[in-house]
Amino acid sequence: MIGIEHWIAGERRASAAADRLPVSDPATGTVYAECPRGHSQDAEAAVAAAEAAFPVWSVLKPSERARWLNRLADAIEARSKAFTACESRDTGKPLALVRDIEVPRAVANFRFFAAQCLNAPDHAFHDEAGLNYTRHAPLGTVAVISPWNLPLYLLSWKLAPALAAGNCVIAKPSEITPMSAELLAEVAHSIGFPAGVLNLLQGAGDTVGAALVAHPRVRAVSFTGSTRVGHTIAAECARQFKKVTLEMGGKNPAVVFDDAPEHTPAALLRAAFQNSGQICLCASRILVQRGRYEQVKAALVRDAAALRVGPPSDSASQLGPMMSKAHFDKVMAYIALAREEGGRILCGGEAVERDGGWYIAPTLIEGLPMSARSCREEIFGPVVSLHPFEDERDALALANDSEYGLAASVWTRDLGRARRMADGLQTGIVWINTWMQRDLRTPFGGMKQSGFGREGGLEALLFFTEPKTVCIGTD
Repeated sequence: MIGIEHWIAGERRASAAADRLPVSDPATGTVYAECPRGHSQDAEAAVAAAEAAFPVWSVLKPSERARWLNRLADAIEARSKAFTACESRDTGKPLALVRDIEVPRAVANFRFFAAQCLNAPDHAFHDEAGLNYTRHAPLGTVAVISPWNLPLYLLSWKLAPALAAGNCVIAKPSEITPMSAELLAEVAHSIGFPAGVLNLLQGAGDTVGAALVAHPRVRAVSFTGSTRVGHTIAAECARQFKKVTLEMGGKNPAVVFDDAPEHTPAALLRAAFQNSGQICLCASRILVQRGRYEQVKAALVRDAAALRVGPPSDSASQLGPMMSKAHFDKVMAYIALAREEGGRILCGGEAVERDGGWYIAPTLIEGLPMSARSCREEIFGPVVSLHPFEDERDALALANDSEYGLAASVWTRDLGRARRMADGLQTGIVWINTWMQRDLRTPFGGMKQSGFGREGGLEALLFFTEPKTVCIGTD
């Protein structure tokens, strides 16, 4: 049994309380590790460590902070095989997905924000009254809370800008997938990363996570997770006038017009089922113009049914399991609900038996009204609904008929139509004839129930700083 602990002030530290949480391998359903539940005393210790480190880290030369972030990136890259193995075991993802996309992206996140250390968003203006300049100062102690679906990928995306801006950080990964965060803390310790600058609290959201959010000396919270938890965090941060950014759920439409490129069905298959649909950006509602509907449906059904569902130990696996038994049960319940709501299962719709793991076959459903709960609520699994539409106006109305507004994709050769759709879609990001491509310099986030604030690029640095304007008179 692997034991996982907190990392506070550069040291591995046992929790203040003895209760532990099981960590399971989704591919087999077996418990292979345990982590602390975490309590308010642990949050207090982490805040104290961060506050002790802040006076030195915050005034470090930007080039020195950049050097530390690059050293951390180098260390992750040097141990990429270990990160791939632990992340794949913790999440059940195919090894190739972790090795080729997610670990390299974590390295890229640290390298990108290392470069941003040298490009501070400060600016100055001069007029007849004197010189005015604005400095973006670090906040102090900040909390970053990352989800279970992309553990290392999204943790690094939050850590890197917070550290680059000069803050000391307390990270709280999901208790379902704690292993890559544990390894990251070990790697940081091995390179002598300054003690207290990067602290790690393991455990449950309703204990140590809640304590961290509520702590009066935590100056900002960056959260990725469910809309339900996001509401709770937003309320607590509002009570304290604390900065917060929330990246939450999605029910993302993919809008396919009659003139969509030939590669569209293959791209949609990836957009729908990558990571078994457990990505907030996955296309879970595919809207197809009637003239192309049957052709796109047939291609998706054929190719989805051919996807290989299996454990990461099998190099042929394309889809892994759900990441917890509770989530498996939730997704299966939504499939049952879709049937009750009149949906026709075109493929999938059942569990797949594999070594006791929590596998679900890729599932395509048609015939559901947009008012159905299974079309409105985030399922976060390999479950996609298909819907025909008539024209642009109809497509836009169907796409925007959602409480969520995270991402959308539009598939057409008509540039004017693509621009009109992009302008009209109520989502934070729109892809045209592609999916899951984003320059790290661009902001990312959602509208409506999908989020508040933006992450990535300059937006991330601005979030983790406080602007201060200084006016110097000429007399």
